[in-house]
Amino acid sequence: MVKSKQVYFCQECGYESTKWMGQCPGCKSWNTFVEERTAAGSGSSSKRKKEFTMPSSLAEVSISEDNRISTGIGELDRVLGGGVVAGSLSLVGGDPGIGKSTLLLQVCRNLVNGGCRVLYISGEESLRQIKMRAERLGVSGEKLLLLCETDLACIEEAIAKTSPEVVVIDSIQTMHSSDVSSAPGSVSQVREVTASLMEIAKKQAIAVFIVGHVTKEGVVAGPRTLEHMVDTVLYFEGERSSLYRILRGVKNRFGSTNEIGVFEMRQEGLVEVKNPSQVMLSGRPVDASGSVVVCSIEGTRPVLIEIQALVTDTNFNMPRRTSVGIDFNRVNLLIAVLEKRVGMKLASCDAYVNLAGGMRLGEPAIDLGIVLALASSYRNRPIDPGVVIFGEVGLAGEVRGVSMAEQRIREAEKMGFRTCILPKSNAEAIRTETAMKLVGVANVAEALKAIE
Repeated sequence: MVKSKQVYFCQECGYESTKWMGQCPGCKSWNTFVEERTAAGSGSSSKRKKEFTMPSSLAEVSISEDNRISTGIGELDRVLGGGVVAGSLSLVGGDPGIGKSTLLLQVCRNLVNGGCRVLYISGEESLRQIKMRAERLGVSGEKLLLLCETDLACIEEAIAKTSPEVVVIDSIQTMHSSDVSSAPGSVSQVREVTASLMEIAKKQAIAVFIVGHVTKEGVVAGPRTLEHMVDTVLYFEGERSSLYRILRGVKNRFGSTNEIGVFEMRQEGLVEVKNPSQVMLSGRPVDASGSVVVCSIEGTRPVLIEIQALVTDTNFNMPRRTSVGIDFNRVNLLIAVLEKRVGMKLASCDAYVNLAGGMRLGEPAIDLGIVLALASSYRNRPIDPGVVIFGEVGLAGEVRGVSMAEQRIREAEKMGFRTCILPKSNAEAIRTETAMKLVGVANVAEALKAIE
């Protein structure tokens, strides 16, 4: 009889230990060890005897520039870097009900209509449930094959017999391998199943999409090594009560990272938003203090978005600081700059900063917009709605230059803005003609004078 042994795994990095530890020696995270039972001496797929493969020289390896498959969804193709690459392994993560399965089923529809053979494997829904959702999304075709299965061995056999070009696994946490004795969704199972799927994708040149659940912290559940194993990591962001969804690429071996795709959730499924700037600025208040428009670069795309700030006298011993969609520590830093370099008495005021539209931005180029929004609310003076702002703010109160300034100006001009407040170094480097009035500022004090 095979004896089972007790093993502890770190949920962040997959570090293995024979005893529980408060802090992981591998990634230094606290309280991440979980208990699993494995069969002593049981063989895993990583220990199976494999056939020897002769190494190939670089000159013998041939690549094709047209090996990408278009998904038929422009926003998704943008995030993927131009389409799906044959032999790639892509991870799609997001909150429950955010639209991961809906998006992938729409991708399957477009690929089937384009002549591709697609295998959709679900471990969470029955064939009838998938059929009902497919009819609502207008999905049909004999080349779309459905399979409800959670056993990895059966999945490998189905892929071998059907020879699909694209495979969708929904979700990775429900799949299990008989070579691992732990429960589905555990660290060992997720790592083992992903490794097997990666081997299938690379050897058979099959594009594989896997859906991953997320934890309450918003990261993909399972070991952190899961994100290192795959080629592409896509995150679906947005509130389920909101109409808009943001698809963000945080890792991409075949294109640029930090690209975003914007979608609107409708009855017929996810509809791509071609002009995110127009959507983000819809419903913007007129002549309201604390409201400014900034231009941020997401990947290669400039996006105009509204920043709202509210500064009011506090009723507490400690003033409140709240930020939504913007790094909280960054907001506190910029408030300190206003107090020290400009002399604004914000220590006795509550400050609330909100990024409209449900997006999250971390680019330093929005610093100047945050500063001017706070100043506008503190003084209770509205900023001209025809002004767009961007620039990084340092601790000395200086305004530093940012990248892709000309692209930001062109996007703002296309949206009808008349004036742009930007770093002085960027204003001096602009060579293209523009109808916009460019106001270059070297520090926060000059920026405050520019909005008066």
